[in-house]
Amino acid sequence: MSDELIITRQGPALHVLFNRPAQRNALTWAMYDGLVEACERADADEQVRVLVLRGAGNDAFVAGTDIGQFTEFGSGEDGIAYERRVERVLDRLETTRVPTVAAISGYCVGGGLAVAAVCDLRVSTPTGRFGVPVARTLGNCLAMNTYSLLVHHLGPARALDVLLRARMLTAEQAHAAGFVAELTDDLDATVEAVVGRLAQHAPLTMWAAKQAARRLRLANLPDGDDLVRAVFGSEDFRHGVRCFLDKEKPRWTGR
Repeated sequence: MSDELIITRQGPALHVLFNRPAQRNALTWAMYDGLVEACERADADEQVRVLVLRGAGNDAFVAGTDIGQFTEFGSGEDGIAYERRVERVLDRLETTRVPTVAAISGYCVGGGLAVAAVCDLRVSTPTGRFGVPVARTLGNCLAMNTYSLLVHHLGPARALDVLLRARMLTAEQAHAAGFVAELTDDLDATVEAVVGRLAQHAPLTMWAAKQAARRLRLANLPDGDDLVRAVFGSEDFRHGVRCFLDKEKPRWTGR
């Protein structure tokens, strides 16, 4: 893999490191593709019992998708293509046969929050910050599958509060909501303990639990392409991307 995404095997765990600390580990397309490859490797190796995802440094797990990739968008159809591409990656991660663990320190935002949300377990240091502040920053929206993940984990009232007010949940708040399974001051030791415990459990039992939870979440998932098409095709979104990259405050028009 490239230096931006590093995959290593440590005992029963396959570790994925998002390695762009200067960019708060924002995901490029190559990193998304590398995450899919890691899932393939985990499924192909019977000795791998756990897949662990982590961001380089202490400032961020993943601070979303690299915004520079949005500058080429010209219509709402580009937004639909983008969301479908990301959804395929998230689906591959969610259907990985082994338990998946997101080890979080710092910002877990936007696409990073979606990646963490499709993992089976999340552990975090007290510095963890969780949110999707696009109502304040880019003026885009989420795919229906991602909305489903947030409502599934946080409940509709808290999910809407996070989205509409562009709130960032602290690690303590995310833990109280049940999104974070464990808070820790020693992420390395906690990950090691979680991996050790999962590696002792029946693989098929854990796989069935993972798939059952996923099927229940997706049972009544409606289509949301009309939402994505309207928002990604808007003047506000193009304006928001330019302002984000130029470090200016956007002025929303609702068009």
